[in-house]
Parts: sequence; structure tokens; C-alpha cells
Amino acid sequence: MPNSQANRVDLIIGGAGFAGLALAIALRQALGERFAITVADPALAQTPSKDPRSTAIAAAARRLFEAIGVWDAVADGAQPILDMVVTDSKLDDAVRPTFLTFGGDVEEGEPFAHMIENRHLIDALVACAKDAGIDLRATAVASFDTAPNSVTALLADGSEIKARLLVGADGARSAIREHAGIAFHGWSYNQSGIVTTVAHERPHHGCAEEHFLPAGPFAILPLTGNRVSIVWTEASHEADRIVALPDEEFHAELEKRFGLHLGDIKVVGPRRAFPLGLYTARSFIGERLALIGDAAHVIHPIAGQGLNMGLRDVAALAEAIADAARLGLDIGGLQVLERYQRWRRFDTMTMGVATDGLNKLFSNHSDVLRLARDVGLGMVERVPALKRVFIREAAGITGDVPKLMRGEMV
Repeated sequence: MPNSQANRVDLIIGGAGFAGLALAIALRQALGERFAITVADPALAQTPSKDPRSTAIAAAARRLFEAIGVWDAVADGAQPILDMVVTDSKLDDAVRPTFLTFGGDVEEGEPFAHMIENRHLIDALVACAKDAGIDLRATAVASFDTAPNSVTALLADGSEIKARLLVGADGARSAIREHAGIAFHGWSYNQSGIVTTVAHERPHHGCAEEHFLPAGPFAILPLTGNRVSIVWTEASHEADRIVALPDEEFHAELEKRFGLHLGDIKVVGPRRAFPLGLYTARSFIGERLALIGDAAHVIHPIAGQGLNMGLRDVAALAEAIADAARLGLDIGGLQVLERYQRWRRFDTMTMGVATDGLNKLFSNHSDVLRLARDVGLGMVERVPALKRVFIREAAGITGDVPKLMRGEMV
């Protein structure tokens, strides 16, 4: 193919995580081979993926992966979350009373969430993108320049690509967002989330647990087999200390929080600490630019909604672009980009405020606040209709849901 054609595409996506790859696949399937897409990310050189983390996939996000033909490739390794137990206690309390339980399906036979190991899902997305003929480049978008009808991206390998739209899907420290001069407002919680995988003696039966402790939530999330993923919130300095402990001392700290209800436990994955904060881009769009996922917003993992919010961005942007392309409109035009921003910004701000409030309510040592929140949790537990609302919200199927998150193609 001559260079003049090879360097021109319809869409450039910087970032090959869940959001970037899902957007590329959805649009390729919706608009066909003539709609040329390039995805650029140095991580594409690391195949298969070595990401040790696991992620909760809400029902709406699972519907998106099903719609784009990826879910079947990972379904056998996905663990349904069949029940959720919420407790509130101090670290040294002998008993952790259960204040709230969630169970049941959002629809018959459809759990409200699944747990999946990131590396399996990333590998499936990369394979699907290759099969679809998407141009995957193991390099980064180093800079870009915009013109009235196009955007030209300079890649770190020295090549240039001209497109109608650039999408920043390159994470919380987005170089694309920074190059565009879009401010990222928010604050650090001075907390870190310790993440690891734990094997245990007894079966978990698909039950997830959220223990609210004064330092922050301690989540036990079921994986396939007798394994769980741990998301353990501590003050940042304490998290650094705990992660650096010798294995036996780390195990002792873990067991104090984990308990013995699943029998003997053993850490079977790397342990890492990730800083936590709340940040939102001043704008989700720029000149021939759209931001999705962590490049647009970062929230506390207390409600497990970070990735699912990013996939909701994907579904909304894919629908806006596909509708515009079919009408012969400019996919990088302001009308299309503003439709995407209107669709996502309010929902993002609402979720950010909610998770911020939950973190402040639960991550403290106040006995007064503890009593208030326990009364509130007890009231929710006693009102089945209210519990159903919470389940549907957690599943991502409330509000103005884009087609992909209803399981429909755009």
C-alpha cells in the first residue's frame, strides 16, 4: 500500500487497554473494513499479557463484551458473583456482623457481575482486534497536531498517522490529555489499594465480601477455583509498609483482615499497592479528540465501578461515532464529540461524588459515623425494593444505557 494511503485512517486510538481495544472492535464491526482504525500502545509488544490484576465486570459491561464477540473466549475463566456480603467493624473486633447482603440475578440467569483475570480478557481483545484487521502498533502516541479537518499523530517509533479523530485511552497519566492541555482536577485520598491473589482451603461459592474497616474497605472477590482477588485499602504509608513486609509478616497482616472462614490461605500472586484518588478531566473532548476510561476520570474502587464507567464511555462514543458515520457526518466534528460528552459527563460526576462520599463515610474511626452508617445499611437490608435498585445500579443497567451495554450492536 502506498505511504499516502497507509498513513491515513479514520480513527487513531492511543491506548490498548480494555477501553481502547473494545472501542476499536465495536466500531470495526459496526462500520466494516472500510473504516480504518489504528490502535497504538507499547503494551501490545507484551503478548500474552502479564497483567496480574483481576477486575469485576458488571452485567452491562459483560453484555458489551458479548455484543462484540469477546465474551465466549473468556467465559470459562470468569467467576460469577452470586452473593455479596457487607460488614462494618474494627480490625480487632472478634465478630464482624453482617449489615447488608445482595444476591440474585439482574435478569434470570444473569449475575450482576463476574470476576475475571485481566490478562485473559486483554489477550482475547487483542486476538479479536487482529482477526478484525485492526492496525495494532506497539508504540505510543508521542504528540499530535490538529487541522480543521484532521488530526496528525506522531508515534514514538517516528511514524505519522493522519485521521479524522484521536481517542485518548492511555490511562490516568494520559500523555494525550496532557498534550491537549486538558486539566485533570481532583485529589489524592492518601490511600493505596493493595492488590493480590489469595488461594484458600474451602470453596467461596461465588460470594464476594466487603469488610469496611477504619482504614478503608477490604474486599474479597471470588475467582475461579478456590481463589480470590484482594483489594485492600490502607493509608498510603501503611500500604507501602505492608507490601514491603517479609512473606510471613504479610501473611499475618492479611489473615487478621481476611479471617478464617475459608480455611487456610496462601498468597499466590504478586502484591502491589496502587495510589487512590478522585480525578476528572475538565473536558472529555478537545479539537478532534475524545478521552475515555481513566484518561477521562478516576474514582475510588469502593464501589468497583472504575472499569465499568470506562466501558460505558466506550459504548457511548462508539454509538455517537457509528451514527455520525452512517449519516455521512464528520466523526471528529464538534457535534459528534459534544453528544458523547453530554452523554457521559453528568453520569461520571454523579458516580465520582457517590464514591467519594462512601469513602469518607466508611474510611474513618468515628463511632458516631459508624453508628449512622450501620443504621443506614440495616434499613437497606430490610427493604427488598431498595436492594434491587442498588443491584441494578451496580450492574450498570440504570439510566440512559448505550446500546452496547444493553447487548446490542451499534
